Amino acid sequence: MYCSPMTEIEEHYTHGHDPVVVAAHADRTAAEAAAFMLPRLRSGMQILDFGCGPGSITAGLADHIGSEGEVVGIDNSPDVVAAAAAEEGRSNLEYHVASVYDLPFADASFDAAYGHQILQHLGDPVAALVEVRRVLRPGALVAVRDADYGTMTHFPHYAAISKWLDLYHQVARCNGGEPDAGRRLPEWVRAAGFSDRSVTSSAWTYAEATERTEWATLWAKRVALPRFRDRAIQLGLAERHEIDEIAAGWKAWADEPDGWFSFIHGEVVASKPANGDS
Repeated sequence: MYCSPMTEIEEHYTHGHDPVVVAAHADRTAAEAAAFMLPRLRSGMQILDFGCGPGSITAGLADHIGSEGEVVGIDNSPDVVAAAAAEEGRSNLEYHVASVYDLPFADASFDAAYGHQILQHLGDPVAALVEVRRVLRPGALVAVRDADYGTMTHFPHYAAISKWLDLYHQVARCNGGEPDAGRRLPEWVRAAGFSDRSVTSSAWTYAEATERTEWATLWAKRVALPRFRDRAIQLGLAERHEIDEIAAGWKAWADEPDGWFSFIHGEVVASKPANGDS
């Protein structure tokens, strides 16, 4: 059982906003992360990036639509939003601290909305998408992309990495999220009232030595961060020495000359019905 029935499930962001996490998120680009959406965008659009994090994808979206358009990024972390805004010089881009459950925008304000790796962390992803639909104009687009942890596979087999994957599932679900969100996106988008779904997937693979080292080092650090480690211990899902063993396993795997790690992301582009109805 992933989360004890006696555990009070409360929505927590499993990754947290430690500098290690934020730096990894800042390496993401619109060219890769939003590739399934970019052909649908046009110059002059008004776009909402919900769950924008440090804004690297947000900035790419702003560049893609040109100076006649506007991109608004929202995130519920004041520190992350402040850091993103401080480095921003684009005239067609702005950031706000806000919850995706309660967006500070009028109905029918945007031509498109984009969410990257956010729905997997939400206790009610359909409610969030309904709120996103509210601020979209009739006929506007929504695009979402989320990892599917259930597709994660590695070689050669390391018990510590398998333990990490099982533990991550447990902690994420006790935090109110759904780590296998990628496969659930079509369902959630439909339930939120969007139509004309286009469903795709893409993969991240780490096989070259530098890629393996960066990926393994990232997760060795992240599993040991208080946000994850202490939550796992609090829930009774792991002990401190087990967390240490997982971190060590990641580092050992990185040294495997034939090491391989891969997983898929689910991707959906859909539209708000032209008549505005749900």
